[in-house]
Amino acid sequence: MSRSAHPAGPRHADVLPEGHYAAPPADLNHLEPQVWSRTVTRNADGAVEVGGLDVRDLAAEYGTPAYILDEADFRARCRAWRAAFGTEADVFYAGKAFLSRAVVRWLHEEGLNLDVCSGGELAVALDAGMPADRIAMHGNNKTRPEIDRAVAAGVGRIVVDSFEEIVRVAAAAERHGRRQRVQIRVTVGVEAHTHEFIATAHEDQKFGLPLASGQAAEAVRRVLKLESLELVGLHSHIGSQIFDMSGFEVAARRVVGLLAEIRDEHGVQLPEIDLGGGLGIAYTPADDPAEPHQIAKALADIVTRECEAAGLERPRLSVEPGRAIVGPTAFTLYEVGTVKPLEALRTYVSVDGGMSDNIRTALYDAEYSVALVSRRSDAAPMLSRVVGKHCESGDIVVKDAFLPADLTPGDLVAVPATGAYCRSMASNYNHALRPPVVAVAEGQGRVIVRRETEEDLLRLDVG
Repeated sequence: MSRSAHPAGPRHADVLPEGHYAAPPADLNHLEPQVWSRTVTRNADGAVEVGGLDVRDLAAEYGTPAYILDEADFRARCRAWRAAFGTEADVFYAGKAFLSRAVVRWLHEEGLNLDVCSGGELAVALDAGMPADRIAMHGNNKTRPEIDRAVAAGVGRIVVDSFEEIVRVAAAAERHGRRQRVQIRVTVGVEAHTHEFIATAHEDQKFGLPLASGQAAEAVRRVLKLESLELVGLHSHIGSQIFDMSGFEVAARRVVGLLAEIRDEHGVQLPEIDLGGGLGIAYTPADDPAEPHQIAKALADIVTRECEAAGLERPRLSVEPGRAIVGPTAFTLYEVGTVKPLEALRTYVSVDGGMSDNIRTALYDAEYSVALVSRRSDAAPMLSRVVGKHCESGDIVVKDAFLPADLTPGDLVAVPATGAYCRSMASNYNHALRPPVVAVAEGQGRVIVRRETEEDLLRLDVG
């Protein structure tokens, strides 16, 4: 397993300086398996296929830009995570990565639970038929209506994030005559090696109740005094796009330490511990993510070792992969609009999308791969920057990449590993229409989230 985090940003990771680029790949037509979904291949014509469908046909039928999601790959990853953790642990898919009614049905069918963090995500989950007792509700500032709906629906757990929220959840449980299962989100003081904006366990940030200050222990005292709440465990999440397991080891040690303090002070041994998600995926061939079975063994070993040292029975473990499941299953399909060479610098390749369908490069300085997918090319590599059509200099999709020198307007290019966060964080900047999500499997494609239309934009504009 790689010991370094993905270069999501300059503050916490090593990023190549401007003007320093890796050598071009030996074959620009090669599709790195760990970056692309499992059914992606090149056909005899040199075009890319996914799920048995030619991208040229997908572009003709569904338009571009479009998120193309490999259903078989998604389901296979769900099964791999479920099998890796077995019956002694719970796998909650983190819906914030990407959620739709079709995805909820796939999760249900493949035996995964679901983590939601807003009323909207909860609405999708319930509407698509996910049993409420298999849903966990997150969020650092859940509104009273969101909490009330979650309690009324009977969600399996609510992860409380503040003293105020303890009171709100308890009040909602009393109103509905329920004893609501809760976990306390603990900020364990671990600095994950990732971008500042996706590191979530250091103390100076908005999530959770700090362990070091005693607030987490005080939250335990308050919950245990409320008859309408059932404290079932502790929750920790240290960040996102993490490859190094050492942060999880420190987090587990500190959470287990609090479990021991709870046992000693209250005579209660909590039955659950949730170590969150955040495991990294391959955005470029340089990334080396672990497989689910490796992650499962590492986390189980860490928790077992720490519990034995503290004289505790090992609690039931939960994990929350989101990006690790859906991220590699999709790519974004674009049409090239302009090709603008800048002498002695690079060539700017403008596509028909941009920061409205993938804000991550602008937000985190995230790295991606890109490939010409509508044909094969034997042309020399040219250093390229793939950019969007928005009125921002920072509208960059792929900062540095090598594409064939014969690239021309009308070609199709694809950016892999865009299943996580791209559609979830998509916007209407410049009144762009958010792209569709097209699921493909066994030679069939179907829209699971349709493309927005101008009528959609005008319908919301009531002025």
